[in-house]
Amino acid sequence: MGKLAVYRYVAMMFLIMQIVVSIFTILGLFGGNYSPVGNNAKAMIVYILPLLILANLLLLVYWLIKRNWLLTFVPIITLLCCIPYIGTLVQFRSDNTKAVATQDGLTIATYNVAMFGRETSGFISQDILAEMKNQKVDVLCFQEYIDASGDKKVSDSYKNYFPYKAYGRDDMIIYSRYPIRKTDKILFEYSNNSAMWADIEVNGKIIRVYNVHLQTTGINGTLHQVAKANHHGINVDKSSILRAIYGNYTLGLMIRSGQSMTIANNMRQTEHPRIICGDFNDVPYSYVYKTLLGNMVDGFKECGFGWMSTFRGGKKSVRIDYIFHDEMLKGLTYYKRELTYSDHYPVFMKIAL
Repeated sequence: MGKLAVYRYVAMMFLIMQIVVSIFTILGLFGGNYSPVGNNAKAMIVYILPLLILANLLLLVYWLIKRNWLLTFVPIITLLCCIPYIGTLVQFRSDNTKAVATQDGLTIATYNVAMFGRETSGFISQDILAEMKNQKVDVLCFQEYIDASGDKKVSDSYKNYFPYKAYGRDDMIIYSRYPIRKTDKILFEYSNNSAMWADIEVNGKIIRVYNVHLQTTGINGTLHQVAKANHHGINVDKSSILRAIYGNYTLGLMIRSGQSMTIANNMRQTEHPRIICGDFNDVPYSYVYKTLLGNMVDGFKECGFGWMSTFRGGKKSVRIDYIFHDEMLKGLTYYKRELTYSDHYPVFMKIAL
């Protein structure tokens, strides 16, 4: 094979690669429009969107090096289509938390506290309370709230700063510095996860706050079972592990999609301004994300800054904790604090009053 033939072969391979990568990128952007039930393949492309974007960037560099100006437009157009998605992960505005500190607003926080690390002394819960005071939080939504020493002990220590509270199912609670007028639970069939809402009166106006904890991915549970098997001398082959991870992940994906539809239907039943926050256990642009977002505003896209990842477990760095609000409300600032008490980071948002 001559040099010219090799050159043409390589060029053709890169062209095919570009076409495939661009097609999958566009499919990933719209994959969240499809329910995972019966559409697993389409729905799951969104989970590799960051890799597809990186591939487009590398191919763009390749076409620029080759000075193939016509083909440079393919990754450029593809990347331009990705700008709204990229905005759910990173914002290039500056940190404005100090600038809006003196403005009147409602500061809400969501935090999956992972049962306070099952720590029995109460120090972690008190450190978290101190941080919430420091951030001047008005409404605090906890997931995985139960601690080993009993939730009453924690509640009693929080009530001086948060005089109002509403309990959800088992591990869910909303603390508030404003009066809670009404509350209810949203339970899911065949799941220990749940959601809840509370009507909170803020300066004579009712705002309905949803606290959400959706089905987990199941990956950590699978890896834990594999570790236990290995500990007992049982060798689990990699193909079996991958099949188990895929099966648990797709099952969790379908369960979360149903849970998100249940919450979305509940949210349509109120005329009050709404804020929804919590641990969605799913990534931006997924079916769950789009279902719960609806016509609401993603607080991070509106007024966040920097790179937003909220899960710190293992080597993963993904955004799965969110705060959304109705368009009639206006966000002032949105940020996280890199606390190490849980495998999640707390997320904060200040909303104008």
